[in-house]
Amino acid sequence: MELNEVLNKRKSTRRQYLSKKVDDNVIRQVIEAAILAPSWKNSQVTRYYIAKSKEALQQVKGSLPEFNQENVGQAPVLIVSTIVLNRSGYNKDGTPTNELGNGWGYYDCGMHNMNLLLKATELGLSTLVMGIRDEQKIKEIFAIPDSQAVVSVIALGYSDMEIERPQRKTFEDITVMK
Repeated sequence: MELNEVLNKRKSTRRQYLSKKVDDNVIRQVIEAAILAPSWKNSQVTRYYIAKSKEALQQVKGSLPEFNQENVGQAPVLIVSTIVLNRSGYNKDGTPTNELGNGWGYYDCGMHNMNLLLKATELGLSTLVMGIRDEQKIKEIFAIPDSQAVVSVIALGYSDMEIERPQRKTFEDITVMK
């Protein structure tokens, strides 16, 4: 699949996941694609925690608001993305390099997650990124240390439904060129 096809095919999938399992090798491929993303001074601060057992899925779903619990319904995999704090965007002495501080870690995680989403699309999977979640519950489920911040929960699975993409802004809508 060509990159433009993947970009145009990727859409957020809500409530339309099949209960079909995702093979561990496929999960590995999407995470390995994420690892290829750039990061501040190669700091590589993104971490992933994967829920695929029935118990872990229920626990992670329980950390989501009701509408997102419904959105991911039968999704067989939920991937939690986190960042290691105070590394990306920081000097070796621990001082931030500019006003964004940990913002660079979140930025890096976004690039990692986009690679993950695009690889999933290439492999025929559907995804949904969710940012509304109970961070403390998720940290307890996976024993995530306080040195990390939970960024998102990503549903990963198969869907047999065609999803209509909402209208996108145009080049002219978002660009200023001088």
